[in-house]
Amino acid sequence: MSLLTLNKTSFTAGELDVDMMGRGDLSAFANGARWLRNVVIAPTGGVARRPGLRFIDRAKGAGRLISFEFNTEQTYLFVVTANRIDIYAGDSLVGGLATPWGAADIPRLNWTQSADTLLVVHPDIAPRKITRTGEVSWSLAEWSFYESDGLLYLPHHKFAEDEVTVTPSATSGNITITASAAVFQAGHVGQRLWIGGKQVLVTAFLSASQVSAEVRATLGGTAATTDWEEQSFSALRGWPVSVCFHQGRLVIGGSRDLPNRLWLSKSMDLYNFDLGTGLDDEAIEFSMLSDQVNAIRAVFSGRHLQVFTSGAEYMVTGAPLTPSNIQVTRQTRIGSPVDRTVPPKDVDGATHFVSRDGRDLREFLFADVEQAYQANDLAMLAKHVMVRPVDQDYDSRNRLFYVTMGDGTLATLTIYRGEKVTAWTVQQTDGAFRSVAVVDGDVFVLVERGSALFIERFDADLALDCALSGNRDDPTVSWTGLSYLEGRTVRVLADGGSISDRVVADGRVVLAEPAAAIQAGLPFAHLIEPLPPVGSSGQALPPGSVVRLVQAHFRVLETEALHIDTGRGATAIPFRRFGKARFGDTPPGFSGDVRVRSVGWTRDVMQPLWRISQDVPLPCIVLSVSTEIKVAE
Repeated sequence: MSLLTLNKTSFTAGELDVDMMGRGDLSAFANGARWLRNVVIAPTGGVARRPGLRFIDRAKGAGRLISFEFNTEQTYLFVVTANRIDIYAGDSLVGGLATPWGAADIPRLNWTQSADTLLVVHPDIAPRKITRTGEVSWSLAEWSFYESDGLLYLPHHKFAEDEVTVTPSATSGNITITASAAVFQAGHVGQRLWIGGKQVLVTAFLSASQVSAEVRATLGGTAATTDWEEQSFSALRGWPVSVCFHQGRLVIGGSRDLPNRLWLSKSMDLYNFDLGTGLDDEAIEFSMLSDQVNAIRAVFSGRHLQVFTSGAEYMVTGAPLTPSNIQVTRQTRIGSPVDRTVPPKDVDGATHFVSRDGRDLREFLFADVEQAYQANDLAMLAKHVMVRPVDQDYDSRNRLFYVTMGDGTLATLTIYRGEKVTAWTVQQTDGAFRSVAVVDGDVFVLVERGSALFIERFDADLALDCALSGNRDDPTVSWTGLSYLEGRTVRVLADGGSISDRVVADGRVVLAEPAAAIQAGLPFAHLIEPLPPVGSSGQALPPGSVVRLVQAHFRVLETEALHIDTGRGATAIPFRRFGKARFGDTPPGFSGDVRVRSVGWTRDVMQPLWRISQDVPLPCIVLSVSTEIKVAE
């Protein structure tokens, strides 16, 4: 029989997958946990009950959230739902716009922002730009490519076979264009064609091989020619898939019918895609050629222009990018999702993106030694948290990376590359998380609760979800404003200490005793459970071992509720309270060491020696845990 002391000084490896249960030899095992639910991990190693969610508004339906930051003082949240965008400043609705994107279109939206304009693209819908025209006024319009003297400078491409010719009936005026094959459709009306580099506007569809057109630049002749093209983007050929700004150029990555093509506008002339004669400031166009068709899923401006496709990741280089020096180099072969947009995000110079199979969160980071990008898997030790990611964003203030999962959970990654901290936790609520966006340090989520969708914000002053708080000079038992939770049983925390459950009726709750300050919302439980114990050598305990927890020391910080289960049910640790307090005037909770003794042996060494599980809406921060165990073989 031996006595072992196991010290867990941090949780900086986060929640680990069950596959890691036998890897006690890894440093991640010492700093990891089996379950970390509804908690967040500080880069310094402690684990704390997560903030609650403040109710902002009811959304008009399913959708996604987009952050719009005009400057440090004017930031907005766009709530995109079916054929609608609602715009919030802080927690207040300040505007709205009708949009062409239905509910089924929203998952494939892609966007980028420049100053007061947000560009939004979808492969089946003409791209739009949303412009801030005043502090609380907005407009939405289709893109307008640069036009001069009746000529439109947008990308063009020959979709027909190379040998197909067209023959114009004249070189100017209103003409008829005859093709050598059935290449024309009614959708060509209103589009531009380029014949020998000159532009015409199609005015009428006559047949599959003939259209009428208006000449916009005098043609070079009336002979049949294979030198002709049509618009790259149109209702007929599809619209851009992805978009970003890089080195003063508008970058378009892929379209519905040209999925592996990349376009860069003229330098500092964002809607002008005139290729010209290849001068340094003129537009650039090329295909991402490889051994397979890699459909572009996202373009991202980082250290270099980064292109994420369905099967690989590319680096586009050039200092600066010009038609003569641009280079495209494949870096990794991971791929990105093809049925939805999960926007890549910058995290301290690295670009985080989701793999095509949805099982990885990759860190696309340039390595100076190799002069190439690597794509390390940040979820290697916690594959169970990755369940078909649908959205993501980064809170740089708290170094937390949020990933909304298809199963309704919200995985949270504490990331601090300098200290080699990569720690996952999982947030759950009474409902399902559907989207996330960080706006000037505030983390907003779209949450589905029953048949309704709610816009909510993480708030460190709250300990409940979908919650509101209130204060009154004169204590009262009746509190209103909860009609959005009509008929639901909510938890009420009154005057910083009294906890009760109440049913919302007529938008109000009635307390048993008057209170001057309350918060009311839906409760959530947090869970901290360690990995199985290991021997002094760091190896798993040998088969047949019998284990007994002698005692455990928990070092906590400003904790007001701690429920510890050592195998005989959860026990609440009694903390001395400092008298009745109100919100905003609540003294810090207990800080120090808590000792818990235990009795009884177990032969199941895979079971945890302790666990913390509680839904009490009070602070709980665990810094470290030291356990003494006896092992008998």
